[in-house]
Amino acid sequence: MRRSKLVINCQPSLSPFLKKEVEGLGYRILKAEKNGVTVEGGWKEVMHLNLNLRTASRVLWLIKSFEANHPDKMYEEAKKIPWHKLLPEKTKISVQSYVKNDYIRDGRFANLKLKDAIVDRMQEETGIRPDSGNDKDHTVVYLFWHLNKVHVYFDTSGETITKHGYRKLPFKAPMLESLASACLISAGWNDKKEAFINPMCGSGTLAIEAALMAAGIPPGLHRDNFGFMHIDGYDESLWKEALANVQYKDRIKSSIIATDWNGDAIEAAKANARTAGVEKMIDFDKVPFEKTFVPSGPGIVMLNPEYGERLGEETMLKSVYKDIGDFFKQSCRGKTGFIFTGNSSLAKSIGLRTKSRTEFMNARIECRLLEYELYEGSRR
Repeated sequence: MRRSKLVINCQPSLSPFLKKEVEGLGYRILKAEKNGVTVEGGWKEVMHLNLNLRTASRVLWLIKSFEANHPDKMYEEAKKIPWHKLLPEKTKISVQSYVKNDYIRDGRFANLKLKDAIVDRMQEETGIRPDSGNDKDHTVVYLFWHLNKVHVYFDTSGETITKHGYRKLPFKAPMLESLASACLISAGWNDKKEAFINPMCGSGTLAIEAALMAAGIPPGLHRDNFGFMHIDGYDESLWKEALANVQYKDRIKSSIIATDWNGDAIEAAKANARTAGVEKMIDFDKVPFEKTFVPSGPGIVMLNPEYGERLGEETMLKSVYKDIGDFFKQSCRGKTGFIFTGNSSLAKSIGLRTKSRTEFMNARIECRLLEYELYEGSRR
């Protein structure tokens, strides 16, 4: 794999946190956009990024850029790419795409044309016509076609790295792992010597991500399949070297507490933490959120309550948000409080003035991470 542009995609609204994360890993940002950032690299960088990124969705390696104003022209240019030198002879190909132009009404047709260009060139050069399908567990090629600009990439992640692989029991409406990581970065979970308290923990995503970050455990450490493993020239020894260079802690200095009133949620959270290798770093307890033990000293208290997506729920949840405000005032003095919600009207029921509001998208719902300074006594 020659060095090329690496486009790192993320969920909408996570780009500032991805940029911070990529720069923290030592990369120079060539371009930053609302859905990701661009850097440069080859095999080592591709492996390093897929292994370590917490807020990203995928890492794309640019194969070729060209112009096309018709599907046949796109096929013609794509077929010029020496696919027989880039793909293993025996592989299965999945083509994914983003297409926005006047030449294609259905993106699936663009996928089909690119797939035909690949397999036709492979058959001409090798006599073998590769299989194709929608599964992302083999070679994944990504087509970005906007107006007449075409960029063809390898998706070196394959299955999205938004998910970090430990959540076998998702419980209900769980927060995506990449979104949870972005919330923690936004909240300044950097010192990692303070307490992190997560009432209403659900399946444990926020607490588990906090523990992974505190221990320095890369999110891709236990994953055994990436898209880059199905590109010609993949060197398994390079991947083993990347894994061997990982240094993380078995114990952490910070206290991480996760609670939920629902016993099934706690059991799911424990199982997920066990899979992630951080179960012993988190104190789980089955209690209502207002009964959560909050240790003295500085720390972060973060809740992700329901926000009434269905008719009639909002009225019922007002008292819950009011109780969260009371919990902050009575039990969390000296801490920094955070509420992640998609309902600004309900947030008013908390009854505290926000220090900051950070915008996020959770699926298609506009959300805010609300920050509250919880003073010991009066602010003065």
